[in-house]
Amino acid sequence: MAPHASSDVANGTANGSVRQEPSPLFTVQSPNVVYTPDEIKSQYAYQTTEVTRTADNKLVAIPKATNYRFKVDRKVGKVGMMLVGWGGNNGSTVTAGILANRRGLSWETREGQQKANYYGSIVMSSTVKLGTDAQTGEEINIPFRDLLPMVHPNDMAIGGWDISAMNLAAAMDRAQVLEPSLKSQVHKEMAEMTPLPSIYYPDFIASNQEDRADNVIEGDKACWAHVERIQKDIRDFKAKNDLDKVIVMWTANTERYADIIPGINDTADNLINSIKTGHAEVAPSTIFAVASILENTPFINGSPQNTFVPGALQFAEQRGAFIGGDDFKSGQTKMKSALVDFLINAGIKLTSIASYNHLGNNDGKNLSSQKQFRSKEISKSNVVDDMVAANHLLYEKDEHPDHTVVIKYMPAVGDNKRALDEYYAEIFMGGHQTISLFNICEDSLLASPLIIDLVVLAEMMTRVTWKADNDGADYKGFHSVLSVLSYMLKAPLTPPGTPVVNALGKQRSALINIFRACVGLQPESEMTLEHKLF
Repeated sequence: MAPHASSDVANGTANGSVRQEPSPLFTVQSPNVVYTPDEIKSQYAYQTTEVTRTADNKLVAIPKATNYRFKVDRKVGKVGMMLVGWGGNNGSTVTAGILANRRGLSWETREGQQKANYYGSIVMSSTVKLGTDAQTGEEINIPFRDLLPMVHPNDMAIGGWDISAMNLAAAMDRAQVLEPSLKSQVHKEMAEMTPLPSIYYPDFIASNQEDRADNVIEGDKACWAHVERIQKDIRDFKAKNDLDKVIVMWTANTERYADIIPGINDTADNLINSIKTGHAEVAPSTIFAVASILENTPFINGSPQNTFVPGALQFAEQRGAFIGGDDFKSGQTKMKSALVDFLINAGIKLTSIASYNHLGNNDGKNLSSQKQFRSKEISKSNVVDDMVAANHLLYEKDEHPDHTVVIKYMPAVGDNKRALDEYYAEIFMGGHQTISLFNICEDSLLASPLIIDLVVLAEMMTRVTWKADNDGADYKGFHSVLSVLSYMLKAPLTPPGTPVVNALGKQRSALINIFRACVGLQPESEMTLEHKLF
């Protein structure tokens, strides 16, 4: 990757120069696809199978095709991300990583020279199958980022809020994640970045975080002034950096779960009224979500709490604003959602999962409080439900594997989380299989690429519109709840009444195939029939 110009840093932002729009790596030659300087327009036949039941309870499968039209705005524009919890381990790490990539840095480690990269990012470091070579029959794989015109992380402006006034260089040192030889090269730039004051409601995060709270907006419970302050911060950041769009993401401490109370946060109107009257059950993350929705700025929750209470979800739907969540899916849970999918699809009956973690970063310290741990426990525990429900041959109705999650705070291990998992399953004729995994996850180095992916993909979805082929109405965007982001999230938020998908392979396929549809390409079936004929 060619080095980018070094960043201009002022008043807590890192603002890179925007590249010229590159020419596309591929084009689709089809009567169903039209390229203009500003748009990609496509027609797409969506193939599904509808199943009905006869009077004698027999299943009848009916192939169906629905024609859709997609339109993609090719102009990426200037994009910024604002992180809530910018001075935390994730915020300081992702900022340093983007600066290092922007400048093409390299540094010495015990294992030799290391170069800046975006490993761990599905957008920047994975490939997808485009098709097969017309002459050789070999697969042609292209970078995921070249499926559609996407913002490059090197070009994003960075800013955000934190309850700690510590500048980003000091925060990076406090996090103890990156190599000293890398930190020294980005230290000067990051020392000039200082988070904006944030909201601090002591009841929602662990009391052991109080000593960090020296950079807070006045007031310890919800009020409309807090919403307006966050709105102003977003507008100021956007204007100062001459941005077309901003994506806001919560990467701050895990909050306790908010109680869902009729008349308080169950509808949009009730939630807005509860904020204005200062109800104690409105979380800081929900204030950020409401402010972002009012600014028509996508908001993503990277922590496990229930930021999107029913009223917040309804408010986003009413205003057509994008939201996504919950909880970054980085290490242990990503392995779980892949392995459980494999076992159940192989016809093996998983009967128990025991997950044990210990970590020593500030996330672990905050989670040592039971109320905050409960939020994490919920997000980690539900990741196998859809896979279990899909196999009625293994599991009877309401049957479910035993699933236990334990998290302990151990300061000595720092950001190197230890994750131990035991999977216990029934196999043929009453036999048993036990799989034990020991996974050392450098927590922030796994989470930071997810932050990048979520920002890039959320921005991409703001430029995609679609409609049914025979619908005379205007093109519309996707539903406010961006379930397409599920691959990066432990507890995927989905539109009301729609199924939750946790299986990792299905999540990735959905993302890729939606993007393929935007350029008029069918999903790759992997049948390879062209190689199976004599």
